[in-house]
Amino acid sequence: MTRPRLFANRNFRLLFAASAFTNLGDGCLAVALPWFATQLTSDPLLIGAVAAARQLPWLILSLPAGVITDRFDRKNLILTCDALRLGLAGALVLLATAPVGGAAAVWALTALTFALGAAEVLRDNTAQSFLPAVVPQDRLEDANGLLWSVEQVAGQFAGPPLAGLLIGVALALPFGVEAAMLAAAIGLVLRMDLPPTPRAAPQPFGPALKEGLLFLWRHQTLRRTALALGAFNFIGSMFWALVVLYAQTVLGLSAAGYGAMLAVVAGGGLIGSLFGPAILRRTGPTAGLLAGLGGFGLAAALLATTQNVVTAGAALTLEAFTAMLWNIATVSYRQRHIPAPLLGRVNAAYRFCGTGPSAFGSVAGGLVVTLGAPFGPVAALQLPYAICLGGAALILIFVTLFLRLD
Repeated sequence: MTRPRLFANRNFRLLFAASAFTNLGDGCLAVALPWFATQLTSDPLLIGAVAAARQLPWLILSLPAGVITDRFDRKNLILTCDALRLGLAGALVLLATAPVGGAAAVWALTALTFALGAAEVLRDNTAQSFLPAVVPQDRLEDANGLLWSVEQVAGQFAGPPLAGLLIGVALALPFGVEAAMLAAAIGLVLRMDLPPTPRAAPQPFGPALKEGLLFLWRHQTLRRTALALGAFNFIGSMFWALVVLYAQTVLGLSAAGYGAMLAVVAGGGLIGSLFGPAILRRTGPTAGLLAGLGGFGLAAALLATTQNVVTAGAALTLEAFTAMLWNIATVSYRQRHIPAPLLGRVNAAYRFCGTGPSAFGSVAGGLVVTLGAPFGPVAALQLPYAICLGGAALILIFVTLFLRLD
């Protein structure tokens, strides 16, 4: 019953299809960027820096992005950001085919990755603020679940193995696919027909930014959720930034094997996105927070102690499933409880607190592996996951005692 009603909405159909294209391209990038980095250097700090470059914009640009989201038409902002990302994907094609190596190529890759992250900050913040204009409020969980399901299928189930196969042919090919997918998505979004989005009253940048920050700070539930997410994303970025090295060194996987493992992992996220809304209707959204932390902690414990591909894949699959419950619960709560003219700025302030620390987590993970080198490469790469387990336990205690979304 859910699918027909939502897909009867033409604008949602176009948004869903555009998400399928962009997520397929992003799924290719998820494998191609870190793999490209490992072909240029074996230094875990530099590989962590490439991962951090895509996350750092959330710390330094998310607040200005929120003001921009509320000041301009959101559909046009999405189109502008996707056009910029298309150009950056073309630049990555050129870098991957250029006869340049060493530190210069690593830093060029880092700069392009940072620029991609900057465009994604504005694009993602705008897209989350855009959805309530596309579907009714009582369908937000279902719409978010469907959008995350296509993200899992295209971005993590299809994209990573496709990238693994393409890398085997030529390293530049996954970046070319990203450019083609963005071009297709731009064409679909152009066809959407929506009334102008509600905008905040014109005011200078500083007061506009302050209004969004104050709303977040004064809303106790949103404030506590943002703080919990910040800590969670710090250890989460440590967890995921090193998975490519973990797969190569601990599990002995090739590019194709790594992509195939990520595709299996995406199955967990897909199940979570499809069944998450129904689960949360039965359990309540707070249960989604607890499940997200519990699944993450168990996955970290397994990765800290295993060298078995099946066990590691199962751990990552579990984390993908429970993370989806967290995402659906928290994003739908924000979309429902933040006024439309403030949605961009409050979303941005929330993600500044919640996503900004990710960049530091990626670098911290690389530092932990470097410091753990005397224990051997396997133990060094398992050490960050033991730290992630301890961090998840502390956050779980905080959420249990102080946070309710019901």
